[in-house]
Amino acid sequence: MQNHEEYKLWADPMIYYPEMIKDILAAKKYVYIETFRLTSDAIGERFKNALIKVRKKGVAVRLLIDYWGAGSVKNGFLDELIKLGAEVRFFVKIKLSFDFFTRSHRRNHRKLLLVDDTISYIGSSNLTGYNLNWRESMLRMENRELTLLFKKIFNQDFHLYNRYIFSQAYYTRHIRHRNYEIIRDVPNIAIKKINRKFIQMIKEANHSVIIETPYFLPGFMLRKALMDSAEKGVKITVMLPKKSDVNLVDILRNKYLGPLYKKGVEFLFYEPNNLHSKLILVDNEWFGVGSSNFDYRSFRYMFEIMLFGNEPEIARQILEHAEITKKSCIPFAYKSWIKRPPIEKFFEWILLPFRHLL
Repeated sequence: MQNHEEYKLWADPMIYYPEMIKDILAAKKYVYIETFRLTSDAIGERFKNALIKVRKKGVAVRLLIDYWGAGSVKNGFLDELIKLGAEVRFFVKIKLSFDFFTRSHRRNHRKLLLVDDTISYIGSSNLTGYNLNWRESMLRMENRELTLLFKKIFNQDFHLYNRYIFSQAYYTRHIRHRNYEIIRDVPNIAIKKINRKFIQMIKEANHSVIIETPYFLPGFMLRKALMDSAEKGVKITVMLPKKSDVNLVDILRNKYLGPLYKKGVEFLFYEPNNLHSKLILVDNEWFGVGSSNFDYRSFRYMFEIMLFGNEPEIARQILEHAEITKKSCIPFAYKSWIKRPPIEKFFEWILLPFRHLL
């Protein structure tokens, strides 16, 4: 039987939340959701009610939420769903221990929605009203083979939810399928597979690299790859929010912008609200979409997941996403950066030792 394929990349939660709920309500076999944040607001209520409806029809429901991101939903919000037989797990509870500070940063930042071996969502978006006016990147795929691969990964995560020690090699194995590659990170200071993939893609670029990320704190090797490619004549464009939801990251990232700009890296600041999308597109052909930011914390401490590949339709939609984002951006002002107040430089240096945890 030929595999039906259909792809849609959305940027606006007001559009894709209803589509996600529509897919949930149409489920016949199962709905699996993995998310960093679910809140007990109006959006969380809509998703919960949809899951309750399909569970009453006998659809299997599994919900994996990061303990840190779960907030108030840990306190009875999902009780009705659980009583109906849905499996709800909170990923790695925060516990007092000898390594409390770093352990608390080992969060599950992955975002997946899977329906009936047919539909899979992957991207940047949590399930909350907090980000309703943000610009996101959420990819819906009607692709049975990919959905089955994501289902396998989800079930691994679902059983890993309360483990602190596990086989990192097993849980980060590369998964290749036709023109796709699924890469996962787990907390590890030395082995950062998504970071390594970003570096490889940038190094192999022939004419262009487009990056959208809310948080930009790249390590030395990633900065070097960006500068080396720019010096070779590759057009590097990095789009960031003018003001993200994490002010400390905004302050510290400024330290990196000037040196990279001098080497030819173009920075654009998205003005309307928070740019929360997590995308990379190389030569308008090779793409990456998923949960990982371009920062130390994602690469070192978070459970992340990215889909890489060269499917033409996905690449086309990512390019369209970037072009629309660009229309609402202003360029980085290097002269203003040089003349920024001494107090800003002071705080950049103060925050630098904490760059791995921001």
